[in-house]
Amino acid sequence: MSKLKGQTAFVTGSGRGIGRAVALKLASEGANVVVNDLDIEPATEVVDAIKAAGGNAVAHVGSVTEEGFAEAFIKTGVDAFGGVDIIINNAGYTWDAMIGKMTDEQFDTIMDVHVKAPFRILRAASRVFIPDARQEAEEGREVFRKVVNISSVAGLGGNAGQANYSTAKSAILGMTKTLSKEWGRYKVNVNCVAFGFIKTRLTEGTDVKKTITVQGNDIAVGIPTKVIAGFEAAIPLGRAGTPEEAADGVYLLCAPESNYISGQILTVGGGMTLG
Repeated sequence: MSKLKGQTAFVTGSGRGIGRAVALKLASEGANVVVNDLDIEPATEVVDAIKAAGGNAVAHVGSVTEEGFAEAFIKTGVDAFGGVDIIINNAGYTWDAMIGKMTDEQFDTIMDVHVKAPFRILRAASRVFIPDARQEAEEGREVFRKVVNISSVAGLGGNAGQANYSTAKSAILGMTKTLSKEWGRYKVNVNCVAFGFIKTRLTEGTDVKKTITVQGNDIAVGIPTKVIAGFEAAIPLGRAGTPEEAADGVYLLCAPESNYISGQILTVGGGMTLG
């Protein structure tokens, strides 16, 4: 299959988990992929995996929240492959607490990674693809580009202990709908995927405390095993999703078959809803 042949896809947070699966999926359909991660090792591993399978990829390492990241990220892809066709705003994590114990830093950090970073990336990308889109229109060509922002069922219905994350994931819905209106004339489909319970290192079952360090902060990861059983019991399909199944949902909104779909939220959660 090569429905995305010749297109360039930018995927943030694609060194691990869902982002990795998205990068591999888009590459398998012919896209050139710009892989991003905080750390060089996982980013390089994904690039190598794509190349080993006969695809094209390049790494851009760094935090999506850094000043200047957006412009440098887009430039990496343009320099390597010549354009901007697909953007997947996937990077992110949770930093939970009940609101009475949540700090300003916790709230601001999660808003920065899930809302401000996508805003900056899309702004930087627009300065590249809008001139191209205008030229295509003058030539009478209809060329579609795709943006898929990543939300969560927590952004649709809220989730206790996640005032920061739920707020951020709700905000990205508004950004999606707004840009679908701004960019429709440029033939850009802007949609959103809201994930339910997907198995990653952030949601794996554990009976011991586990943390990861993100830019100097220790972030708790994993879910108590007993809690996972409750989550899965609430999913109509009866189990958590895999990163590959999550990636399939993203791909649906990148494929040519989605050319007349914009401003929509697709829930990929096995029927799971919150609220």
